[in-house]
Amino acid sequence: MSDFGIVLFTLQVAAISTAIIAPFALLLAAWSWRASGVTRTIVDALGTLPLVMPPTAVGYLLLELLSRQHAIGRALDAMHVDILFTPAAVVIACAVMSFPLMFNAFRVAIDDSNARCFDIARTLGSSRANAFARVTLPLAWRGLAAGLILAWCRAIGEFGATILVAGNIPGRTQTLALAIFDRVQSGQSASALLMYVVAIAFSAVVASELLSRAQRRRQAR
Repeated sequence: MSDFGIVLFTLQVAAISTAIIAPFALLLAAWSWRASGVTRTIVDALGTLPLVMPPTAVGYLLLELLSRQHAIGRALDAMHVDILFTPAAVVIACAVMSFPLMFNAFRVAIDDSNARCFDIARTLGSSRANAFARVTLPLAWRGLAAGLILAWCRAIGEFGATILVAGNIPGRTQTLALAIFDRVQSGQSASALLMYVVAIAFSAVVASELLSRAQRRRQAR
């Protein structure tokens, strides 16, 4: 696969994994927002867990869950669905590893929204879901967008979990991070791929920072 093909595959995987986890991260962040005490602590811990675990440990856990020795793996095998060492495994690994960043960004954005506006909407007859969708989310949209960007960037750079569940198969599961590792290991130059990574990461971080600053300015008014 050409360098451009590797970049395109990586961007596609990152976009798909980000889209998959977005609703789950939003639901968990909303639950954390309305929870309190021990419940909130447990919810936050679950959402952040993959971030504090070694990526290889997460990859090994996914490998075990998706193997034929586990009920999930046997069920997939019965349906003739192959996950391990396929592009789908890359998506799963990226999704799991980028989830905590998105969850934490979503949680902060929702926490920083004006809860009083939500409560007013409730007193005016809106349901919890309607008040959250029509009041809280519009107030927090910049922080939510920043969370999407951060998770997308994390997916682009994912390595440890991916190499365990998807391998490093050129033209099939090889992402930018894996391709750079492969070329360094074989004594080839990875400068071109590194330039792609720097350009993508720099653009995404700048966009995320601009959104975060806009959110802070809105809160300061």
